[in-house]
Amino acid sequence: MIEQHWTKSGYSTGGDANCVEVRSPAPGETVQVRDTQNRPLGTIDLPRHQWTSLLGALRAGRL
Repeated sequence: MIEQHWTKSGYSTGGDANCVEVRSPAPGETVQVRDTQNRPLGTIDLPRHQWTSLLGALRAGRL
């Protein structure tokens, strides 16, 4: 597997302690989300369709 790079949320600027990072999957893989401040705690792994649904709900203000 090729090493994927983590991307920090665009809302995680400056010294804000509420940061998350996402690693975009290769086709067929899950999306991984982790807390920037607590990386050793692991990741939340979501199927791509669930990640897309979550982002859509957040953007629409449903969450």
